[in-house]
Amino acid sequence: MWTTRHTGTTTAPASAVWSALRDLHSGIPLGPASDSFELHGPFAVGTEVTVTPQGQEAMTSTIVELDPEQVYADRTVFGGLALTFRHTLKAQAGGGTEVTHTLEIDGPGADAVGPELGPQIAGDFPVAMAELLHSAEQRVAAGA
Repeated sequence: MWTTRHTGTTTAPASAVWSALRDLHSGIPLGPASDSFELHGPFAVGTEVTVTPQGQEAMTSTIVELDPEQVYADRTVFGGLALTFRHTLKAQAGGGTEVTHTLEIDGPGADAVGPELGPQIAGDFPVAMAELLHSAEQRVAAGA
């Protein structure tokens, strides 16, 4: 298995981050760099999501983990590999939330392919994280 992570923090509570994350994965873009998501059913484990990364072809993912205000994960099977994208939210003692976006590549050859493929896929994690956290902070400022 090959893994990479990107972590960010925000003053927004986990509920605001979760709201933004749920909206994004339900098809509401958070900013100009957002990937496109089309949910095919309820926002729940087992539901398929069509994901179209900026400038790339669409792919189908399945929601595999969902614990409100704590974790969201979906998995895409691609060429014999399983790509799991996970957002983990951790409330901070002094307020705010730490968010970690993880990509795990698993399957035959993942250790060989991961170092090349993984950074290409995860290259937009900092921008996507910035949009997510900004959206969460805007929700708090708006009283939502």
